Amino acid sequence: MNSGKNQNRLAQSLSPYLRQHAGNPVDWYPWGKEALQHAIEEDKPIIVSIGYSACHWCHVMEKESFENEEIAAIMNKSFICIKVDREERPDVDQIYMDAIQSMGISGGWPLNIFATPDQKPFYGGTYFPPSQWAQIVDNVAQAYRNHRDQIIESADGFAKAVSLPELERYSISDAPETLNLLSLCKNLSVKFDPQWGGLQKVPKFPMPSIWHFLLRAMPSIRDEEIENHLYHTLRSMADGGIYDQLGGGFCRYSVDGEWRVPHFEKMLYDNAQMLSLYADAYTYFGEKSFKRVVEHTLSFLRKEFLSPEHGFYSALDADTEGEEGKYYVWRKQEIEEILGQEADFFCEYYEIRPEGNWEEGKNILNRRQSSDFLAEKYDLKPEQLENKIDACHESLLPVRSARIRPGLDDKIIAGWNGLMIKGLCCAYDALGTTEILKMACKTGDFLFDNMWKDGVLHRNYKAGKSYYHGCLEDYAFVIEGFLSLYTAGFEEKWLKRSLLLAETALEHFFDEQDSLFYFTDARGEKLIARKKELFDNVIPASNSVMALNLYRLGFTLDQRNFIDLAEKMLEKVKPFISSDLQYMTNWANLALFMSYPTAEVAICGPNALAMRKEFVRNWMPNVILVGSTEASSIPLLKNRMPKDGSTKIYVCYNKSCKLPVSDVVSAIRQIETP
Repeated sequence: MNSGKNQNRLAQSLSPYLRQHAGNPVDWYPWGKEALQHAIEEDKPIIVSIGYSACHWCHVMEKESFENEEIAAIMNKSFICIKVDREERPDVDQIYMDAIQSMGISGGWPLNIFATPDQKPFYGGTYFPPSQWAQIVDNVAQAYRNHRDQIIESADGFAKAVSLPELERYSISDAPETLNLLSLCKNLSVKFDPQWGGLQKVPKFPMPSIWHFLLRAMPSIRDEEIENHLYHTLRSMADGGIYDQLGGGFCRYSVDGEWRVPHFEKMLYDNAQMLSLYADAYTYFGEKSFKRVVEHTLSFLRKEFLSPEHGFYSALDADTEGEEGKYYVWRKQEIEEILGQEADFFCEYYEIRPEGNWEEGKNILNRRQSSDFLAEKYDLKPEQLENKIDACHESLLPVRSARIRPGLDDKIIAGWNGLMIKGLCCAYDALGTTEILKMACKTGDFLFDNMWKDGVLHRNYKAGKSYYHGCLEDYAFVIEGFLSLYTAGFEEKWLKRSLLLAETALEHFFDEQDSLFYFTDARGEKLIARKKELFDNVIPASNSVMALNLYRLGFTLDQRNFIDLAEKMLEKVKPFISSDLQYMTNWANLALFMSYPTAEVAICGPNALAMRKEFVRNWMPNVILVGSTEASSIPLLKNRMPKDGSTKIYVCYNKSCKLPVSDVVSAIRQIETP
C-alpha cells in the first residue's frame, strides 16, 4: 500500500481499512456530510468504493488502480470519491449492494458505485482491472456531462427500486397455515453435497445458520439421513483447509467444493458462529473431534482477536506482503527440515506433496486420510496419534509465528461481539470451563460500559472511542449475547440489559405497519433508503434474531406482547420459509419453538448453578431456562425458592407445571414426555 508523503482525508479515520487508503493519490473522503455536501456544491457525481480490511481483491484494486497517479487524476477531476468500510457502515453497503443487484450485476467486494450528487446510484460493479476501470471512469464522466438527464432518470429508477419495501419487493404466494418442517428439511436436502458435505455450491461458505438449525431440529424431525449429512458436513469442514489445522479458527470460505482451498481471511463473525455450532454439535453428537475444534478455536480467538479491554477485534487479512495465504502455507522441504523423521507421517496426515496441493510447491494443511487408517498404518493408538500430531504442531507453530503476520483489523464491532458472547456461552455449556464464562462476562461488560452511551448502542469502538449508531444487527446480536449470559450464569443484570436494548430497538427501529424492524436507527443519518433485513445468510438476518429475542424475553419475563410480536414477525415471512428454507433457517428456529412445545425450566436453590451445568450437557433446544440461587422477582422464578434449603427443578408447559424434582435426570424425563 502506498504510504507516500501526501495523505488524504482518510488518514484521520479510525477504520484500519480506510487508513490503508490514506496514502492513495485518489482524493478520498470518508462517507459523511463533508463529502456529500461537496458533491452537491460542486455538482459532481460520486464514486462510492466499498470494501473491508481483510478483502483480497480490495487490496488488489487499490494497488492496481487507486495507487495509480493517472487513474487517480481522472477520478479526482470529475468525481467526489468516497471510501466506505462496509463493516463500519453496513447501512451504506446494504443500499448500494441492493442497487448493484437491481442492475443485474452479481454483488461482492470491492463494490464500486457511481451515483448522482444526491447519492442515487446509476452504474457500478465489483473488481475492475486498471485499464477497464480507467476507461469506465472516463466514460461515465463524459456520459454525465453529455447525457445527464438520462442518467438522472436511470438513477431515480434504481433509487426507487432500492426503496421498495422488502415484503413488496420479494412478494410471493401465501404460505400454508402451518409449516411442515420435516418436509422443508427434505426439500433442502436436495441441495446437499453428499461427497464433501455442505451444499452443492462453489465457492463454499460454512453457512453456520443452516447447520445450527438442522442441529436444533434433530430432536423434532428425527431424520437419520439429514443427521448423517450434518455430521459429515461438520467433520469435512473441520478436516479441510478452510479450518486452520495448525493455529485454529475458520477462514471465510473455500474457493473449491472440497473445503480444501480457503480464502484465507478470518472474520470474527464466522468464528463466533462456528464456535457456537461446534460446541452445540459436541453436546449433541459427543464427537471428540468437535470438542477439539471448540478448544482450538477458543485458543485462536483468545490469542489473535481478544483486546486488552476484553472486546474482540474484527478480522485478519487474507494477504501477507501482498500475497494471499503466504502466512499459512508450507513447502514440503520446510516440513522435512523442521520435523525430521516425523515429516513423512505428518505429510501423509495433511496431504503435503513436493509439488504442492495448492499452487506450485505450496501446501495447505488439510486431512484426507482417516485417523483410524493412519493409526493402523503407523501402529498407533488413537490418543498416541493425536499426541504425535500435537507434537508436530508445537514444532511448526513457532516457525509460522515468526513469519510476517497478516494485517489485523482492530476495530471492535458491537454485533459481532454479541455473536462472540453467544459462542463463548455455548462453549461454556459444552466444556464446563468457568474461565470461558468469565471471558464472556468481561466482553459483555465491555460492550455495555463502552458502547452503550446516552441511550444509543454504538456499532464501532477503537482507540477508546465508540462511534456510529448501531444497526439492528448490533442490537439483535448483543441482546442475544446478553440473554445467553443470563442463561449461562443466572445473573439478572444481563436480563435487565437485554430488556433495555430490546425496548430501545422497539422505540427506534420498529415499523408498526408491517411488524418488522428497520435496519437503521431513526435517530441516525438519513440515507436514500431505509432497509429491512429479512434473509438469513452468512450471518442470520437481524429481524430473525430480534424475533427470537422477543420470544425468549416474552417467556422469561411473562410479557405476552413480546411473544405476540414474535409470532406476527414469523407470520410475515412464512411464505419465504416455505419457498426456500436455505435463506430462512434462523427464522425456522423460531418456527421450531412455535411448532413444538416449549419447556419453561426453572432451577431454584443454592445448588442451581451446579445443577444447571449438568442439565445443559443434554441437547434440549426447545427450552427456556431460568434459575437463581436466591429469591427472585422474575416471573418464572417467583415464589419458587425452596424453604428447606434444597434445590428444585420446575418443568412447565404453557404455565402448567409438573411436580418439582430434585435431580436433573427426573427433570429431563418430564421434558421428554410433555
